[in-house]
Amino acid sequence: MTRLISVSELRNKAPLAVQLVDVRSPSEFATGHIPGALNIPMDQIEARVRDLCSNVPVVLICHAGTRARLTADRLASHEREIAVLEGGTKAWVQSGLPVVACVKTRWSLERQVRLISGVLVLTGALLGLTIQVKWILLSALVGAGLTFAGLTDICGMAVALQKMPWNRSVVCGTAVPNGPFGHEH
Repeated sequence: MTRLISVSELRNKAPLAVQLVDVRSPSEFATGHIPGALNIPMDQIEARVRDLCSNVPVVLICHAGTRARLTADRLASHEREIAVLEGGTKAWVQSGLPVVACVKTRWSLERQVRLISGVLVLTGALLGLTIQVKWILLSALVGAGLTFAGLTDICGMAVALQKMPWNRSVVCGTAVPNGPFGHEH
């Protein structure tokens, strides 16, 4: 069973006593993460086990704790001490603790792809039913693109969206009073 660690328990640990690993996507990580956290997305964690410290406990973090628990289950066969931050970054922020943010607010790339794909499929279907049946090809094209992305892990729409101005990286900033966890040790 996965060990849960509360925000207050984590806050009281010395920064070097644990390794913080945020398992969200890079764009989600950029919107706000706990100072000192390393970003290893959930879908990469098994391939990057070597990046996890073996001499200190690893604390997995996501937005609310669900993905971190799923990631902990994936790592159960590896001999590492693993805990999950209860309530995730959301609980950390609700406790008034600082986060490092590289963007003010940003939808994850995955969410942007889902929204645009859904709008295109819906548009193609509606136009195909009301204006000209050939508009259904728009929906078929999006479906083919999503199928290709699922099979190859290459998403043309995500590549294009990543180049949009709202998805470009900016310099990170943080308000961290008295050290990385917001207190002196």
